[in-house]
Amino acid sequence: MSGDTLIVINPNASQAVTDGIKLALDPLRGFGTPIRCLTLSEGPPGIEDQRQADLTIAPMLRLAAAQKDAAGYVIACFGDPGLHALRDQTPLPVVGIQEAAVMTALTLGQRFGVIAILPASIPRHLRAFGAMGVLDRLAGDRALGLSVADLADPDKSLDAMISTGKRLRDEDGANVLIMGCAGMAQYRQTLEAETGLPVVEPCQAAAALALGQIALTLSHKGTNDAG
Repeated sequence: MSGDTLIVINPNASQAVTDGIKLALDPLRGFGTPIRCLTLSEGPPGIEDQRQADLTIAPMLRLAAAQKDAAGYVIACFGDPGLHALRDQTPLPVVGIQEAAVMTALTLGQRFGVIAILPASIPRHLRAFGAMGVLDRLAGDRALGLSVADLADPDKSLDAMISTGKRLRDEDGANVLIMGCAGMAQYRQTLEAETGLPVVEPCQAAAALALGQIALTLSHKGTNDAG
């Protein structure tokens, strides 16, 4: 039997990132489904390339399986490591923040721009967007040149995010922005105010989608039996 809680897994080992995700999800707690945010202690301090992302998959699957009260899952890394593996493991709703952010952005604007952390992150973004068939809606994907740890420091990251968002708007033609890392959550409102564009925070987008699937008993396996 399924439980009653949406489990949000941060696949990196940064509790600060998890705390930021937890705070970002506060507006969704009013829907009535409990939300619990977990940190993958076996993960790297930050996930910044494909190798680091792939190495988190096996321990993330074990952590997910241990959550006996789960009604659904969110994988809170922009890159969606283990998304399809976890969907193989469980019939419960499983939402990746990258996929959910893009789907949400497509409803808010014609061309979306992504604020990435490092240049090494962009190739995996582009592979995912290609698999989703949305490259013709991508305005641009620009890197800040900052690590996941740097994002916790507004003095290092906020001005860079604002200037990158404006370049995506003015030079690339984006009319909706996606924050390309779970560690950016605290800056969404400021970024919206400074750019004048809708900004999708991916953990919020994924949790909103997962909560809807839980409420409607939707499953990627085509059955409501969570076994």
